[in-house]
Amino acid sequence: MDNLLPDTKIAEVLGILEQMHPEASCALDHGNEFELLISVVLSAQTTDVSVNKVTPALFAAYPDPAALAAADRQHVEELIRTIGLYRNKSANIIRLADRLLKDFGGIVPNDFDSLVSLPGVGRKTANVVLAEGFGVPRIAVDTHVFRVSNRIGLTDGKDVTEVEEMLMRRIPRDQWIKTHHMLIFHGRRCCTARRPRCADCGLRDICLGAEL
Repeated sequence: MDNLLPDTKIAEVLGILEQMHPEASCALDHGNEFELLISVVLSAQTTDVSVNKVTPALFAAYPDPAALAAADRQHVEELIRTIGLYRNKSANIIRLADRLLKDFGGIVPNDFDSLVSLPGVGRKTANVVLAEGFGVPRIAVDTHVFRVSNRIGLTDGKDVTEVEEMLMRRIPRDQWIKTHHMLIFHGRRCCTARRPRCADCGLRDICLGAEL
């Protein structure tokens, strides 16, 4: 238990994170659940900034599942060529759109099991779509959330599922979505992987992994 902050410190941690990142929110530009789902799939192993650069042209050409399901793969590849794994992602989003049409009437499902049945959709993607698209309290654990949660002492999980489950146990349900965004912002802006800016961090006197 030495790797964990006591429960009495959690509210303080969340309060400081909110002070540091009051604007924390989903960084992927989207206009509806379909665009959100596609954007999150595209964001795997690349930055949200990179995804936001390619999705306007992608959604202009393919604004709905029917259009994307009928897309020429090479054209989709050209539109998203600047992001990582663009060939695999092109195939996945076309297959995903086809499955949305055939299995869900072209509507993005709002339950976890249905979402993870779609091509290219894993646990993290499903949680992001549920939280951001449908307002369902979830905590999606990406590399930032995993690193920051374990470093601060909110969790001591060995994998993303353990960290997700621990965060859901330790953080009030009505704060799950906001906490997810704050941890991501903190990981990008302050608690970076290689050179965390501990001296500039409001959590430096609480964080179990602070380097001072």
